[in-house]
Amino acid sequence: MKSIATLLFCVSPVCFAGDWTEFRGTSQGHAEFSNLPITWSEEENIAWKVPVKGIGWSSPVVVGERIYLTTAVAEDEESKARSLRVLCLSAKDGTTIWDKEIFVQADEERVEIHGKNSHASPTPVIDNGQMFVHFGPHGTACLDLDGNVVWKNNELLYMPLHGNGGSPAVTKKMLIICCDGRDEQFVVGLDRTNGKEVWRKERDVNVSRGFSFCTPTIISVNEKQQAVCPGSGAVWSYDPGTGEQLWRVKYGEGYSVVPRPITGHGLVYVCSGFGDGQLFAIDPTGSGDVTESHVKWQTKKGVPKSPSILLIGAEIYMVDDRGVATCLDALTGDVHWQERFGGGFSASPVFADGRIYFQSEKGQTVVVEPGTEYKELGKSQLGDGSSRTFASYAFVDEAILLRSETHLYRIQK
Repeated sequence: MKSIATLLFCVSPVCFAGDWTEFRGTSQGHAEFSNLPITWSEEENIAWKVPVKGIGWSSPVVVGERIYLTTAVAEDEESKARSLRVLCLSAKDGTTIWDKEIFVQADEERVEIHGKNSHASPTPVIDNGQMFVHFGPHGTACLDLDGNVVWKNNELLYMPLHGNGGSPAVTKKMLIICCDGRDEQFVVGLDRTNGKEVWRKERDVNVSRGFSFCTPTIISVNEKQQAVCPGSGAVWSYDPGTGEQLWRVKYGEGYSVVPRPITGHGLVYVCSGFGDGQLFAIDPTGSGDVTESHVKWQTKKGVPKSPSILLIGAEIYMVDDRGVATCLDALTGDVHWQERFGGGFSASPVFADGRIYFQSEKGQTVVVEPGTEYKELGKSQLGDGSSRTFASYAFVDEAILLRSETHLYRIQK
């Protein structure tokens, strides 16, 4: 018997086996890869390790035997100017295939960067031979997979607080981007063929802190697409083709929202960020303000502010920013178990090869078996913990790609 999620609900675009084409592969954080290692170190199960110039917390994306990622390179030690670049590396050995400057953040464009952010945090998205990169108000661009620029858009002007964050989401016709700055907050739909703005919708709630950093999730409900776009104060669903608001759920003064929504069991699961952080399970079939009518359950226990969450079967798995992992029932929100890993967590966990991989901010990975009872399978540490690891995992073949503050690793048996 098919589940409600299968009948009514799917995520688009499809991530084919062998490719990892956007933040979390799809929005769900599930990786269809096998024979992955459970433990590693600097001396064990490392196929290669290469330095990555500049600073960036974007996750790698993969098509075929090529890895793509963004970075921001300082012109010199004194200047605030940054060269905003896209890199293409060989998945086989990590060598650079091409390295191209796409935009320049001028010295006078002083973006307030949080200590846990970078000038290149949004992850690229690849679809149908096109790669879309976003550097907040400094520019959005479409490239082919050889690095040739198809179009650029420099017109999404707003003032991000703490730097850029949210990645784009793509449909067959549109590129959807959340632009939630300290001065104004809006969502845009760009024509993916030329980068021109098709629609723009202002966030229609009044909150004291409007800035957020979320990535939209594209879903289909009853054969109609929705772009689910959390921001400060509420989550909105839009028609990705026209920008028509379909529904919204308000959550008070929640702000600086980072976790990407996930879907399943006919529900959308949304975290409300910092402040009064909660996890909401929302029925997306409503219309208008559905705060009182379509929230099936909500919880504050163990909810992350930065890492996204995982849905595996009937359970949700998550780790909060302080390193407390939680498993709860996806239909009721009841907690099955909690375990304290310790340390800080920003990267989003993934489900791969039948296991859950949690990555801390200091290079530690904890591998857990899914289930309603906690079972740890392995624990690893890269380096001495001095090199930060905020970017989320990516995958290629039978390998894990892990980006640290200074290097990219291919981790493989």
